[in-house]
Formats: sequence, structure tokens, C-alpha cells
Amino acid sequence: MGTNVIDQNRVRQVFFIILILLLGLLLFRQLSSFIPAILGAITLYALLRRWMFRLTEKRKWRKGWTAALLMLISFIVILLPVALLAQMLSSKVSYAIQHSDQLVDALKKVVTNIETRFDITISSDENINQLGEVIKESLPVILGATFNTLTTIFFMYFILYFMLVNSKKLEKALYEYIPLRDENVGKIGKEVNTMVLSNAIGIPLVAFAQGVVALIGYLIIGVDEPFFWFGVTCIAGMLPVVGAALAYIPIIIIFFANDQTWKGIAMTVYGFGIIGTVDNILRFTLLKKLGNVHPLTTVFGVIIGLNLFGFIGLIFGPLLISLFMLLLKIYSSEFITKQRDIKSMEN
Repeated sequence: MGTNVIDQNRVRQVFFIILILLLGLLLFRQLSSFIPAILGAITLYALLRRWMFRLTEKRKWRKGWTAALLMLISFIVILLPVALLAQMLSSKVSYAIQHSDQLVDALKKVVTNIETRFDITISSDENINQLGEVIKESLPVILGATFNTLTTIFFMYFILYFMLVNSKKLEKALYEYIPLRDENVGKIGKEVNTMVLSNAIGIPLVAFAQGVVALIGYLIIGVDEPFFWFGVTCIAGMLPVVGAALAYIPIIIIFFANDQTWKGIAMTVYGFGIIGTVDNILRFTLLKKLGNVHPLTTVFGVIIGLNLFGFIGLIFGPLLISLFMLLLKIYSSEFITKQRDIKSMEN
């Protein structure tokens, strides 16, 4: 009798697991377009939850007004500067795309000079002309990305409001419904909070530091519109591997195309020697100090995150790798340890 009851319970358990997985996949598929907004809301929640608890529990502020105030502050401090920077860059990017022929001609000139001087072949005119077509075709993509970003921001704050107002209920529900021991749920929560904070603060900080160092060089060398290129460097600095090189390599090409050889050489040395070094030092020290995250986790996590979630993947890509490693540890403590305990009891 006892064996039959256990078997029936297992069948019911398997049935419910399959049902939950199917419903979860269906919901995920239908709501996949909202994933960046959800992840953005989680990021801001991790940054604001401490202040939410402090103001509502210690100072007895009303939850609705407190959530609205914190959301407004986050918009002014975080999103408004980013929006102003994006607006400054968008006009320049649109101009560059509309005048892509001039960029292609400049690139041809640089390639021709190098090929003539060193008697080598770098690229054919056909390949360079294809680059111009790619640049022209990217304008609709940029405009579409701008619209999608505005939509994402709206839903992100919509979700964030309810997360802040119902923060206690939300966290209590997570402890109750996640099928793990409370201590392991706490480990996951701590890991998520640490990774979100370290990436949300660390990655922009590294990019801004690169931008400041680059701006000094731009002013000394004599780069046209140095503050525009400062903004480009800050944005490019958030990307892995190539990073700020996406900003100073076009400057180097422009210098050589305009026969400003010494400025081009100076920018090459300063870009790869100084700006690149700052990136490596900060990325491999500051980020590790903030979240005790291995540099390879950060690099590969960002690459994965950008492919999965877009720009917000800068934060959640490394989190995925860290959570995967943490879940392996939790699985070991939840199940393998239990099986060992059962065997030891039987013996």
C-alpha cells in the first residue's frame, strides 16, 4: 500500500512539473518581448529596495508616493543623462549614415596610402563600398531601436512601481514558492543582488572612467568635437572585448585620411596604450572587487547577455553564468547531500 501511494504521488508530481513547464514556456514565449523591461525593473529594484524599506518602515512614508519618488529620482539620475547623450549622438549618427559616401572615400584614401607605402593589399574597393551600403541600411534599425527603447522604459517603470509597492509580499512569495530550502533561496537572492549591483554600478563606472581619460587625450591631441567623442567612448566602453576602440579607431582613420599623420600616430599610441590599459585595469580589478566576479565571467557573460537581451544584457549576462554555477552548488547541497545522508542512515 505504501509503495502504491508513493508511486501515485510521484506521478502527480511529474504531471504537475510538466504542466508548470508547459505553461511557463507558453508565458515566456508570449511575453518574451517584455523581457528587457522585466530585467530593467529587476535592476532598478535591486538599486532602490533598500531606500524603499528605509523610507516606508522607518520614516513611515506611504508606499505609493515613495515608489513614485524613487522612480522619478532614478529617471533623473540614471536615464535622463543617458537620454541626453543618446540625443546628442543620434543626430551625429544620422548625419554619418546620410553622408556615408564621404566616410567610404576617406577609408579608401587611408587604405590606398597604406597599400602604396608598404606595397601590400588590404581590401578591394568593392568590399569598402559594401561597407557604405551596410551603414545606409543601419538607419532604419537605429530608428526602430529608439522606438523599442522608449516602449521598454515605459513598461520597465510600470513593472517597477508594483515591485516596489509590493516588495515585502514579492520577496515573501519568492521564498514560499521556489522549491528549495530557505537558505539556498537566500543564496540565490544574495547572488542576484550582488551581481546586479556590481554590474549596474561597475560597468558604467568603468566606461565613464575610460571616457574621461579619452577626453583628456582628445583635448591634448586636438580631436574635433571632443565631447561628442567622449560620449561615444562612454557608450563603447560598456561593450566587451572591443570596447572604447570603437570610438578611437574612427578618429585614427579620420586623422590619417586628412593627412594628419602625427595626430593619427599620437591617437593610435594614446588609444591602444592609455585608454585600452585603463579599460583592462578597471575591468579586471574594480568589477572583481565590487562583486568578486571572475573577469572571464564578466567578459563572456556580457557577450551572451547582449545576444539574449540587448543592452540590458550587460548586467544580466554575467548574472546568468554566476547563477548557473550557483545552481550547480545548490543542486549538490539539496539532493546529493540528502542521498549521502540517507545511505549513511541505512548503513
